[in-house]
Amino acid sequence: MGPVYLLDLASSHERWLSLRQAAISTNVANANTPGYRAQDIEPFNKILDAKVVPVTVTSPMHITTGSRVEAQAMRKEKTWDTVHSGNSVSLEQEMLKAGDINRDYSLNTAIVKSFHRMFMSSMKA
Repeated sequence: MGPVYLLDLASSHERWLSLRQAAISTNVANANTPGYRAQDIEPFNKILDAKVVPVTVTSPMHITTGSRVEAQAMRKEKTWDTVHSGNSVSLEQEMLKAGDINRDYSLNTAIVKSFHRMFMSSMKA
């Protein structure tokens, strides 16, 4: 049995969420550092668009695809304002992002649990 695409997608999203949470925590840790510029990672949909879905070839007439692309580039984040010290971290904005990450983790976990239950019930039948 090969890998299940949904579980691979959920795993990629979880890694992306971990990287984003690390970037946000770095921003919060440097909230009082003069000249620090807030950062965030590329949105997951851009990474997902660059990712090639593996296709099973059952006939030599089928079109083949390339390899997978992993993207983890950092990008400068647009912030609400810059204070006189040159720091662009807005704690309110970072907390909103952290809340989004928490919600996305919960949704990801719920989807994987649901898929796991469906998978296990199909194996029992």
